[in-house]
Amino acid sequence: MIHNLVLHNEKLIPSGSAALRPGQVGLFTGWGVFTTLRIYRGVPFAIERHWARLTRDAALLHVELPKELGPVRNLLLKLVAANRCPEAKMRVNFIRNTGGLFEGPDTGRPTDLLAFTADLTTGPPSVKLGLQAEGRHARSQFAGTKTASWAHNLTLFETTRRQGMADTLLLNERDEVAECTSANIFAVQDGATLTPPLSCGPLPGVTREVMLEELNEGVEERVLSIDDLYAADEVFITSSTRELVPVSQIGGRHLRRSDWPVMRRLRVRLQEYVRHYCREALDGS
Repeated sequence: MIHNLVLHNEKLIPSGSAALRPGQVGLFTGWGVFTTLRIYRGVPFAIERHWARLTRDAALLHVELPKELGPVRNLLLKLVAANRCPEAKMRVNFIRNTGGLFEGPDTGRPTDLLAFTADLTTGPPSVKLGLQAEGRHARSQFAGTKTASWAHNLTLFETTRRQGMADTLLLNERDEVAECTSANIFAVQDGATLTPPLSCGPLPGVTREVMLEELNEGVEERVLSIDDLYAADEVFITSSTRELVPVSQIGGRHLRRSDWPVMRRLRVRLQEYVRHYCREALDGS
């Protein structure tokens, strides 16, 4: 459940308020971009990386964003303070107001900012994943974009949850491993920690990016098959809100029993990086 106040452009309004209109094309067509991030100690973690991805996706989808991150960051911090949620998750949306076949009165804004926070949720110590063939089209120009049109992902996610699993693993049109509906996937083979390259169709997740670029733990990209995951020493998923979570089963097949020592080490290193990031952010505020 989202918290009491939401950010609508520059204003904080009650989450139950009507702030959207017929003819707002981005709302009714999913024409927009979004990101989901984690709040630690009142700090939006890795907001610069989230902004870089939003900017890239928005350019591809012709969604106009503010020119600078700074004013947006200040508004998000205002929302966190107003909702008194120093440890939370946040979704930030930029929704188009113009274009398309049905367009309402001009509001003077090409894009609306809508952001809200919610409590963190806890899950099981390890997760089971479903398996979906051709769940990603890696060769699409929109592969890896985080658009407001998220219905396909949510439908696959809901179907999997009804079957008693946490998420579903998506293969691309070449039967290569891509990602889950809301997480990146990693496998440990012969001491190497591997994740599919962006050419396989996954979203460039922020946690994935931090692991590849910041942790100095030998994480690398490699094309993976489902058989690679079945044979791996460890398999785990990552996301901004869940950090690192081990996987015990995929598509009804139990994976090799493990205490996930590599994943646990990476989790500690990620948490160290988070603490360092938050300390620098708070010292500079």
